[in-house]
Amino acid sequence: MADLKKKYTKEGYQKLIDELDYLKNIRREEIKEALKEARSYGDLSENSEYDEARTQQGMNEARIAELEELVKNAVIMTDDEMSKGKVSIGSTVVIKYKDGKEKKYDIVGSNEVDPLAGKISDLSPIGSALIGKEVNDVVYIYTPAGEKEVVVVSVERTKK
Repeated sequence: MADLKKKYTKEGYQKLIDELDYLKNIRREEIKEALKEARSYGDLSENSEYDEARTQQGMNEARIAELEELVKNAVIMTDDEMSKGKVSIGSTVVIKYKDGKEKKYDIVGSNEVDPLAGKISDLSPIGSALIGKEVNDVVYIYTPAGEKEVVVVSVERTKK
């Protein structure tokens, strides 16, 4: 059976908790009010507002269940688990490609990924190649575009 445990930074875990709180305490009430209003229109068999509210309710409850499962199986990375000077979840790492270009990444758990913000998973090709590396280490990254050689320029704890 696959391991359901997922690693999170403290910030990533807090985002899960915040979304779950919002969906349970605010969004549920908004949907409840929309259903109440839609019922007041009469015949539910041809009531598109009621159908839409029920759809929203189903999607909300599905996301709540998903988030509850993620929270239940979350492993929050502590500062002790984040190696100083070594790339780990919670690190910001700068790498330099052979052509001299530098790229900065925040290494995060697989459910916190946001490539446009430079947040990559510890399980991605780049992230997994960098885990455990230190400054000046040469790293070979295997991607669908081919092998890339990079040098680790800096490793820091991700700033909050």
